[in-house]
Amino acid sequence: MKLITTLMASAVLLSGSAFAQSGLRADIEADYEANLEELFIHFHKNPELSHREFKTAKRLASEIRVLGYDVTEGVGGTGVVAVLENGEGPTIMIRADMDGLPVKEDSGLSYSSVATQEDIDGEVKPVMHACGHDVHITSLVGTARQMAARKDAWSGTLVLIGQPAEERISGAREMINDGLYKRFPKPDYALAFHVSADTPINRIQVPLNISSSSSDSVDIIVRGVGTHGAAPHKGIDPVLVASQIVVTLQSVVSRTIAPLDAGVITVGAIHGGFKHNIIGDKVEMQLTVRSDDHEVRKQLLDSIDRVAEGVAVSLGVPKDLMPEVIRSKTETTPPTINDEETARKVRAAITNEMGEDVLIDVPREGMGAEDFAYFVTPESGVKGVYFSVGGTPEKDVESAPSHHSPFFKITPEPAIKDGVRAMTASAISLFNQEQ
Repeated sequence: MKLITTLMASAVLLSGSAFAQSGLRADIEADYEANLEELFIHFHKNPELSHREFKTAKRLASEIRVLGYDVTEGVGGTGVVAVLENGEGPTIMIRADMDGLPVKEDSGLSYSSVATQEDIDGEVKPVMHACGHDVHITSLVGTARQMAARKDAWSGTLVLIGQPAEERISGAREMINDGLYKRFPKPDYALAFHVSADTPINRIQVPLNISSSSSDSVDIIVRGVGTHGAAPHKGIDPVLVASQIVVTLQSVVSRTIAPLDAGVITVGAIHGGFKHNIIGDKVEMQLTVRSDDHEVRKQLLDSIDRVAEGVAVSLGVPKDLMPEVIRSKTETTPPTINDEETARKVRAAITNEMGEDVLIDVPREGMGAEDFAYFVTPESGVKGVYFSVGGTPEKDVESAPSHHSPFFKITPEPAIKDGVRAMTASAISLFNQEQ
């Protein structure tokens, strides 16, 4: 509390390059030493699985509540919403995801997780923060403290979100469905960041447009007529039908969507049959579908329906045995697309606070997804910016274990400090530009 009082007493109304002289960096360093380092270690050692973030949410809520925020727990399951009203002005939301992964940690860290937990499927699994969400929630607390200490520097309403189940790309949607934008102030802007193991420390990337791809999990159940493997003409082989579907699906991206549009259809699992000389009656397939555009996403998903039925018809499958294509209602998210104008403002705020050299622009190498997209869908009218904060020393970047690996690890200092600094500077800048 002594630190909070000191920070509040020293806060002054500053913007632009003058904000860089406000002592933010020194205050964050002091907070890291006094509070955030220990809090990060606690979160890392005590991860919880998606939709099971009970203790994490409780600790996060308590950390923010003592700073003067109005905190509500249990939103969309285990979600946390904290509101700080500070006069007239825009509403800005800052989100951090909370969940860990069912991975047994082998990072070698002295504070490695040995936690296990019953998952939503009823199975007990090891749990690890193998994607850096412990950095995110620790940084959210740090940002909450800095924003509360600098109320003289901004005017409006600040909403902080502790989001569950990002790893299952369902928590954001469940918070929205639980009335996030009706029960609480709806934001004009929404901000979030992800710590990146393949980005050097002291570097931040703020995309001006596409940040993360859409993701849809699709199951296909292919049915046939079972028979002896030596008499295939007496049945309908679902393995052949499924195999032809797999091959034909590869033509969807190459021959259906425009060459300059991005798309992926990957068949990640296929299961069918049970004996060498028996043709079974069912094959089950699991797909992931990715895109960077709302219309392309719809085109890819509709094409899967068309290909599955078309292949089945061509191989003589009767109408009552047509393949069943099932789009997941939970493992699905649209693409995360930054609002360009707001992203430019965020970039300016970060460089004003942290220097021109901190920003980098690196081409995307994959089509990872992020359910922050639900907070900033086109129909919501919320302008969103999702950025990345470096988490690995530059000399170790090329050999850094990937996210979701049991060997994954982040350098919490300076990643947490940089996250708090960038987020605080961005939020205050957006508040001031709207005055």
